[in-house]
Amino acid sequence: MGYRRALNDHPDLHSLCRDCLHLWAGAPGDGRCPRCGSPRLAIHDELPSLSLAHIDCDSFYATVEKRDDPSLRDKPVIIGGGHRGVVSAACYVARVYGVRSAMPMYKALDLCPDAVVIRPNMEKYAAVGQEIRKLMRAVTPLVEPLSIDEAFLDLAGTERLHGTPPAQTLAGLIRRIENRIGVSASVGLSYNKFLAKVASDLEKPRGFAIIGQKEAQTFLADKPVNMIWGVGKALEKKLNQNGFQVIGDLLREDEHSLIKRYGVMGRRLYRFARGQDSRKVEPESETKSISVEYTFDTDIDSFEILAAELSKMCDKLSARMQKKGYGARTVTLKLKDRDFHLITRSKTLPDPTQRAEIFFNIGLDLLKPEINGTAYRLMGIGGSELVEASEADPPSLANPDSLRKAHLDKTITEIREKLGPSALVKGFPPQ
Repeated sequence: MGYRRALNDHPDLHSLCRDCLHLWAGAPGDGRCPRCGSPRLAIHDELPSLSLAHIDCDSFYATVEKRDDPSLRDKPVIIGGGHRGVVSAACYVARVYGVRSAMPMYKALDLCPDAVVIRPNMEKYAAVGQEIRKLMRAVTPLVEPLSIDEAFLDLAGTERLHGTPPAQTLAGLIRRIENRIGVSASVGLSYNKFLAKVASDLEKPRGFAIIGQKEAQTFLADKPVNMIWGVGKALEKKLNQNGFQVIGDLLREDEHSLIKRYGVMGRRLYRFARGQDSRKVEPESETKSISVEYTFDTDIDSFEILAAELSKMCDKLSARMQKKGYGARTVTLKLKDRDFHLITRSKTLPDPTQRAEIFFNIGLDLLKPEINGTAYRLMGIGGSELVEASEADPPSLANPDSLRKAHLDKTITEIREKLGPSALVKGFPPQ
């Protein structure tokens, strides 16, 4: 990483204190800020000129829970769906024991039996994520969310607006996120998206890592090829078999040969290995789908029980569609069995909908053929090919009652939001 290089070898270094935000030319004589004495410094010769950042909150779900319950501060905390679920997030205390995201819960509890397990509260996490995003947008309009707790930011040209270079503005933003919202985050600062994302993982938690243009290829040369965005396990295995163990190995190939061997991905391999990434930060990409899914505490093979769970999910899906202002033209059912084999089944509707009853009827039709003795550990229902809410559930001469039923769904959602999800329980006619 750039600022770990020997300080004496780089007379053009700049230093930034991440606590008091003091910025000065040169290296700190004793490794501390001359103004406040903090050792939390960012030091790099390209620090004033870099403007593309990736911000990633540290163990976000667990940090939010610790913020809301200070008694958990020093305890191992796992966010997940019960004994039969998987780990959604693990705090850094739990990670010391080897607990990782996506690990089966039983394995996580074997590794860390004293962990406090908390079921995910996605609505709370989403609300906190929106608060953080609001602070991000206050420093630049070019914010591209990747998930609820991470985003790319392009701060090029913001010096005139804030009176500070991007690195200093970012350090102030991270300080505000910690002080106002109570969660910590790590920053990767570079000259493109690929390297900014790589940098944000280098010093977690509360990191501020920098990869400059001068050192990019040297930095990447000895890193495993799976560090390149888009290289999953299958492609990594294929690359290794072909003699590409580290990113530097890709430098011996020209772009044409990599494209010939790996298709479109070959172009990315060629360019990313050289620290090249021309992708722009795209603010708030359009929502592609909305879904609800649940991991059961015990595997379920009963059609009646799965149908009852599906009914609840469709109510939630309808409420989310209404809240976000969308209707869906395609409905997709998702099932995962005890061996983690995933099944997805979809159906496209003649007209888009927000209605829970329609989601349920379609979901039930997709579910019936999969009831064959297989026990499922997870089920989900979602809608895609989204349209504006005004285009959903149009009046139909063939079904003149459809408008009344759509209005009823909205009324039920409003009552549940005010009085709680169990205020009204809706039944569906037998299939």
